[in-house]
Amino acid sequence: MGERPVVTPSAGITPVQQMLASGTGALLTSLFVTPLDVVKIRLQAQQTPFYQALAADSASWSGVIRPSKWKCFLYCNGLMDHIYVCQYGASCTSWYKTPTHFSGTLDAFVKITRNEGVRSLWSGLPPTLVMAVPATVIYFTCYDQLRDLLRYGMGFQGNYIPLVAGGLARLGAVSVISPLELVRTKMQSQKLTYSELRVCIRSSVAQDGWLSLWRGWGPTVLRDVPFSALYWFNYELVKAQLCDQYHVSQATFSISFTAGAISGAVAAIMTLPFDVVKTRRQIQLGEMETLGVPVKNPTSTWHIMRGIWAESGYRGLFAGFLPRVIKVAPACAVMISTYEFGKIFFQKMNLDREQQAC
Repeated sequence: MGERPVVTPSAGITPVQQMLASGTGALLTSLFVTPLDVVKIRLQAQQTPFYQALAADSASWSGVIRPSKWKCFLYCNGLMDHIYVCQYGASCTSWYKTPTHFSGTLDAFVKITRNEGVRSLWSGLPPTLVMAVPATVIYFTCYDQLRDLLRYGMGFQGNYIPLVAGGLARLGAVSVISPLELVRTKMQSQKLTYSELRVCIRSSVAQDGWLSLWRGWGPTVLRDVPFSALYWFNYELVKAQLCDQYHVSQATFSISFTAGAISGAVAAIMTLPFDVVKTRRQIQLGEMETLGVPVKNPTSTWHIMRGIWAESGYRGLFAGFLPRVIKVAPACAVMISTYEFGKIFFQKMNLDREQQAC
């Protein structure tokens, strides 16, 4: 038996197969991470209910005082953030309001499963997958295509290739998904029907132009593009080092998982200030949309960052350090290892077909 030739990372598979691999990875990542975030939000809710939290946090953004009857919170399924708005605590999502007392994380898992059923751990997942999976498919497929184009099609060499390809792929994915993100925020916050939503979008475009559909694009790009560039740069570097260390030509599932976790943690730490700003901006836009307040000139990213620095110093810009790393690292590990496994599966399947055809 002769040795198989070393192939390029995406050789032997079609873009459709890349999409299937990334889509499967996105689905598994969401299934894995969603219960962790549901439990986290439920624990936070019992510690500081919205009506109490807002009494101590009534600072204004862009001159808009947030009334105590409103509050937003962010929910993440491992792939993207989603905003929920509670009005008087009455129209908030049902899985947030359930009045069960938990003594800790493990106790929360046990009680939610026992009292509310296993499905409650994946509350809110189906609607978010409608956007999360397509966004991830676009992102991962574009990254592989751009990396291979730069490295093998145009002949560029160097460790900067994953950095450039990762940044450009995320920029494209964010730009495509951004209008859908705004639409979803409007539907969640104002509970609009599809016909009402069409009228709302037409009115917004007529008043502020087509660019109004990309409101909030800037803060998202400032967080996601540097994160993706750093993530892919570190991932390819760590993966190559682990492959050399274990003397394998192609990354195994465990190597991809380890490299994904390490690179995800590093990227999460280095881009944390932008994540803090993006979270505040997301909540700001969500609450202003809900209140019907004009958002033509919302607070800029840099203004929010300066305000956080003046208020809390560097600690404020790195708030939520541990929860973000704990959430991002395993999500990245599951996503990339599943994606790489899927690509290897399709490569072997296509190779076997070719051999059978000969």
